[in-house]
Amino acid sequence: MVSIITHLLLYIQYLHKQIFELLLFISKYIPLKQWAFDDSHSPEYQKFKIDKLPKIFMPDPIDYQLLLAYYQHKYGKILKPVNHRSDNPIPETTLCPRCGAPHDYIYKNNGSKGQCLCKVCNERFNESNIYNRPMAFRCPYCGHILVNKKDRKHFHIHKCINPNCSYYLHNLSKLPKDLADSDKHKYKLHYIYREFFVDFFKMDLHDLPSNAINFNFKKFNAHIMGLCLTYHINLKLSTRQTAHALDEVHGIKISHSMVASYAMTAATVIKPFTDTFDYKPSNILSADETYIKMKGIRHYVWLIMDACKKSVIGYQVSDTRAVGPCILAMRMAFEKFKSFPGKALKFIADGYSAYPLASQQCKLVNGWDFDVTQVIGLTNDDAVSTEFRWVKQIVERLNRTFKFSYRGSCGYGSPNGALYGVSLWVAYYNFLRPHPYTYWRPLNELSAFSGVDNMPAKWQILIRLGQQTILNMQNTQSS
Repeated sequence: MVSIITHLLLYIQYLHKQIFELLLFISKYIPLKQWAFDDSHSPEYQKFKIDKLPKIFMPDPIDYQLLLAYYQHKYGKILKPVNHRSDNPIPETTLCPRCGAPHDYIYKNNGSKGQCLCKVCNERFNESNIYNRPMAFRCPYCGHILVNKKDRKHFHIHKCINPNCSYYLHNLSKLPKDLADSDKHKYKLHYIYREFFVDFFKMDLHDLPSNAINFNFKKFNAHIMGLCLTYHINLKLSTRQTAHALDEVHGIKISHSMVASYAMTAATVIKPFTDTFDYKPSNILSADETYIKMKGIRHYVWLIMDACKKSVIGYQVSDTRAVGPCILAMRMAFEKFKSFPGKALKFIADGYSAYPLASQQCKLVNGWDFDVTQVIGLTNDDAVSTEFRWVKQIVERLNRTFKFSYRGSCGYGSPNGALYGVSLWVAYYNFLRPHPYTYWRPLNELSAFSGVDNMPAKWQILIRLGQQTILNMQNTQSS
């Protein structure tokens, strides 16, 4: 009996040693799943990282006479003024910006370079002093004042230029050892903060159209307008092909400019209904951007969709790939939630830095605290890509569906035309297009479509629903 117990104890010790060796091997060579959610350790991906918020420095002025009295009380002697020995003394008009000490208590700290030092409060200052500004941003790693380096369209870029900053030294240590000094500018090394001066959260996402919409048909009728939308949107024909099809199939003589006018009118009316519909979204959203052409110039379409129910709940058209349209698309999507899910929301996007920057602004301005999961690359090389690749593929498939329908238009002629063209496609995708996900029925079935079996009539019903939505919005604004 004793020998069996001894043998089992030795075997347990052997297993314990094997488990320890396996854990050591895993910790060295196989990253755990939660590690994969962190940013890549490669300096190549550092430029896609959004740094955390800076420290806000608000100056707190004090009275130098109180400091002089405190010094005399503590040390039992009076703090003497500075004995200036240089030929270029401090001007009599110079005062300490913090405590107000006169020039008698101020040193020239670095000679003729312009920095001064107050003997009373030990504050360094010069002509561009931080106390002349309403507030200052400090680096959260080293505490130094950030310098305004660049001005962009919607924000200022502040940068920490301290060469001894721990953040800078850490990023510098990750660079390749054989990298030349002239190539270091290709990597993001310093701490950067973007200060937005445009409030994207006060912009009206559902503004009513300024132009008058007239449905008094002089030559045609509402059914012909529904036929135009069916051929143009559902069957992805251009305006000229739509006019040709109506002439060849139905014997209706209509110009392509009239087809475009009908499409713009319908989009203007249907867009408020599409944007304010209660989609009841799930907690898994996917976002991506694709490009379109507007008079031959590249523009961008931002799409945010419900990954589970497949509905498009946020979209924007922009002339740049900046963070502003990304914030507006997020606002449009998040307003569909009756109560924001917070950390329970899974927001999946690619590696573009606009998404985490927009997330940072949503949390800072509107209190929407959520995490952005970025799926980088085309292969599942980490746990994040393996788990969320299917979400990214859904929005990529949505992009291909949109580009296939957009290709027939050969681009847009104006920003309003592009916005209303995309909004018409979103209305068709969400309410009219049959999907295999819902057994070849629309994603969102409307009770107003019951008993309607042709597409032109459904477009007319969507226009009527849009008119009702606009009427409700006008009544709300007037009240």
